[in-house]
Amino acid sequence: MPPKSNDIEAGQAIKRLPSNAELVPHAGKITMDEPAYFGKGIIKDLKTTVGTHWRQEMTNFNQKTVAVSMLMFITVIAPTLAFGASYSTATESHIGAIETILATAWIGCAYSFIGGMPLCIIGSTGPVLAFTTVLYDMSKNMDIPFYTFYAWVSVWMLIYAFLCSFFDLTRFVRLATRFTDDIFAFLIVSIFVIKAIGDPFGGVDGILFPFDPNHKTHQNQDADYDFLQVALLGVILGFGTTWLIFYLRSFKNSSFFCSDTMRSSIHDFSVTFSVLIWTIVSKVIFKDVEVASLNVPDQFEPTYQCCDDACTMFFPKECPDQAERAGVRSWFADMADTNGKGWVPIAAAGPAVLAFFLLYLDNGITWHLIMHKSNNVHHGEAYNYDLLLSGCFNFVNGLLGLPWLVATTVPCIVHLNSLAEKDKDGNILHVQETRLTMLFSHMCVGFSILALDLLKLLPLPVLNGVFLFMGVSALPGIQFWNRFLLFFQQPSKYPETPYTKYMDKGRIHLFTIIELFFFAMVFVVQNIKAVAVVFPMMTFFCIPARTHLLPRIFEGWELVLLDGDIFEIQEWIDRKTDSVAEYEASLRGDLSEYEDDATQ
Repeated sequence: MPPKSNDIEAGQAIKRLPSNAELVPHAGKITMDEPAYFGKGIIKDLKTTVGTHWRQEMTNFNQKTVAVSMLMFITVIAPTLAFGASYSTATESHIGAIETILATAWIGCAYSFIGGMPLCIIGSTGPVLAFTTVLYDMSKNMDIPFYTFYAWVSVWMLIYAFLCSFFDLTRFVRLATRFTDDIFAFLIVSIFVIKAIGDPFGGVDGILFPFDPNHKTHQNQDADYDFLQVALLGVILGFGTTWLIFYLRSFKNSSFFCSDTMRSSIHDFSVTFSVLIWTIVSKVIFKDVEVASLNVPDQFEPTYQCCDDACTMFFPKECPDQAERAGVRSWFADMADTNGKGWVPIAAAGPAVLAFFLLYLDNGITWHLIMHKSNNVHHGEAYNYDLLLSGCFNFVNGLLGLPWLVATTVPCIVHLNSLAEKDKDGNILHVQETRLTMLFSHMCVGFSILALDLLKLLPLPVLNGVFLFMGVSALPGIQFWNRFLLFFQQPSKYPETPYTKYMDKGRIHLFTIIELFFFAMVFVVQNIKAVAVVFPMMTFFCIPARTHLLPRIFEGWELVLLDGDIFEIQEWIDRKTDSVAEYEASLRGDLSEYEDDATQ
């Protein structure tokens, strides 16, 4: 039996080995930052980001900059056009693909110059699309011109963004920890993977959907058309694109090719090479098989076409007997055109509250995920400043009849990972923090308006393969996913992490089960169209669950190992290592080193 704490060996008392809970007082507790009221947070954000690092971020041009810019162009343009088609359907062509391209291009370029966190990619999201659909239905029911109502909601949204930034209310979203970040990230990643393969909930085109003989891509085809042939080629193109990207990226750590520069080039341009190769396969080798291509508008002009000069009816749907359109809608909304209802500017303040909440949460949670300490991003946060910018950008979009844009999670993760250098375990060692990749990629989005016919050459299955890569490649960086895999692994073969080393596996699994429960709630709400618009609010509820529920189930040190940042985890491990070493030294009767440290 080991000696008791009051035994004496070599004239010294044996130290008591402290419990895990005693190592770090108040471990696992989450505290709110001190508020920076009256615009102080905006000024601080501006000074510590744009004011400090702008020149470096605008001049660190290298090969990786070019490769990541091309990757992000492919990553951004496809969902931009896909959301454009969805907006066109949901708003009866009041907003369409041209509007989403223009909005994405100008905001991306502007944000790359003046934004505070340029690693975060701006784009369209499902919740914002769902809410815009609600606004459109409201405008029809109230007999108000949509563009007018949309513009006034944008005005109020800017006011709310200013107030929230001015009084530093973004500090509430900074209460989020890995628990909330992982749930949100895994939700977005799962959406990308499901939609790339084939979404059973929303009917969005995926790699497997052409196997349905009634799929829309098979309609109005020749008698010799073979839908199974098209579907099989789509599967080869889609999964082939994903496989080739991963295969080319694997060369970075291989022994093949003659230099690190060559291997890095293949890794950096893997997505571009894969898209080009499989597009050539489709258009040259299998040119007789009519695989679906990207849905691209024919010319650059507002999507809404008018039956008359007043532009009150949509051509040709509302005037089928009319041979030609009278024109297209104006780029600027007439905010005075309320159809005789003077209360519209005030009434818009109500729905703007929920619109702003979407803006606040979609942006805030994505920003928090990207700026997590484990990502080793050092150029500072800018929650208040960037929220104000987002309000300004979307105010302009509202006046122009363009879609509102927010930070998009998966493209942000892909952007971060593509600019990062990692160790063999996937931990981020360094990130090239630059504004150039967002600038160049969104400039390409803008220039694509001048080359719409070239975009039509991109096979849809190839782009779905890129989406699948984006989702799958993001999974290893989500601790929730790694802990979920532990359910299917032999305990003695668990990868060595702080929580697997020091915690009982049952406690780890309990934490993962709770996380699965909250993920399931958010996932279900997101896929029920009637309530999908409130899914960011459901994600926000994960924050009080972490601050108030989990501390009642887990000890503080367990929450540190499972949910803390790298500095909290390292502090606890250091205390644990020191306490064990001191205890073992006391058993040997050799505490001189620790006594010297205590007296200094």
